Amino acid sequence: MGLYDGYLALRLRRHEADPPAHVAVVITERDLLEQGAYETLEDFLQWAFEFGAERVTVSVSVLDEAVVPTLERELRDVESPRPVAVRGPGDRERADEPVQVSIGLGGKREFADVVRDIADDVESGDLSPEDVAAEHVEERLVFPDEPDLLIKTGAERLSDFMIWQSVYSELYFTDVNWRDFRKRDYLRAVLDFQNRQRRFGR
Repeated sequence: MGLYDGYLALRLRRHEADPPAHVAVVITERDLLEQGAYETLEDFLQWAFEFGAERVTVSVSVLDEAVVPTLERELRDVESPRPVAVRGPGDRERADEPVQVSIGLGGKREFADVVRDIADDVESGDLSPEDVAAEHVEERLVFPDEPDLLIKTGAERLSDFMIWQSVYSELYFTDVNWRDFRKRDYLRAVLDFQNRQRRFGR
């Protein structure tokens, strides 16, 4: 660890605020085509758990669904300090592992699938329209947990990701591209999170 990285790590550990328990990162399929991209992801997972995270979500936005099988295969082989669940566009099985990877399962699609499920339950009489509540959505999501901190690399805009889950997340944008993302960049994101006063929509 470099001297500056060590300084940031010390500040983080001595900070009075807790680090984020759930960290999410949004990257693109193009990011994963860059040399060293998977090594960066492996490092990212190590950093996250080293500095207090209990869960990590990796959201990979995809323009061409033909690449999804290849990405799924590659991402399942990533070395991770915790068990990994990988879900693609057609998956509906809930992801409960400490590391969750979404490949091309955009927030719009996930939410639309949930709405259809609820509509089916209403039509079959298993659920009254008046009784539909937030928990009925949350229990049907593939990725049910809400990130405390969401990191987007390379641009100050978001992709189609975790629309429902991230409503109260702290967003951190960095112009550093994924291939160049370093430990110091992660530590800066966590320190920025710790310095914020979270309002949870209030």
